Amino acid sequence: MPLVDLRTALRTRASVDGPIVKVDGFLNHRVDPSVMSDVGRRLAAALAPLGADVLLTAEASGIPPAAAAASELGLPYVYAKKYVGPGTRYTFAREVSSPTKGTEYRVEVARHALEPGLRIAVIDDFLAGGRTAVALCEIAEEAGCTVVGTLFVIEKAFAGGRLLIESRGWTVTSLERITSLDGGIVHLA
Repeated sequence: MPLVDLRTALRTRASVDGPIVKVDGFLNHRVDPSVMSDVGRRLAAALAPLGADVLLTAEASGIPPAAAAASELGLPYVYAKKYVGPGTRYTFAREVSSPTKGTEYRVEVARHALEPGLRIAVIDDFLAGGRTAVALCEIAEEAGCTVVGTLFVIEKAFAGGRLLIESRGWTVTSLERITSLDGGIVHLA
């Protein structure tokens, strides 16, 4: 398979289904290693000045980009597990609603996975409404950590997630920004 960067993959392999951008052929279901290599390098470059100790993401789609960036930087990463229904585990947890999937779930991080004083960068594959990222940032802060930034592979610039996250005082970095889905086409900034 020829080497493909993220931007090229978005232009040539992403598809649009209503409000959904489908990238499951290269980013978050079937993962293309050449795209992920590009993602890892670019996330690492954006993360380097932040001085993060640990990367925090949510399963399952956030794991490949977090793993790629962590590998580039030699940092550990923690992923929040998703559960449906009430939890009785000893965790840091938040409820998250997903308009994309039409469901509600809990993201949970085992208390021993985050130590007070750590500098945490939150990473995810997509930024749309920002609910999952806010939940992860809140979990990090509840654990006594400092959130040094939020980073996303792809941002739907028109979906309001950036404003939600920035209104809480956290910075947002996106590798690629989708400005519209007009005509069923992914339009990039």
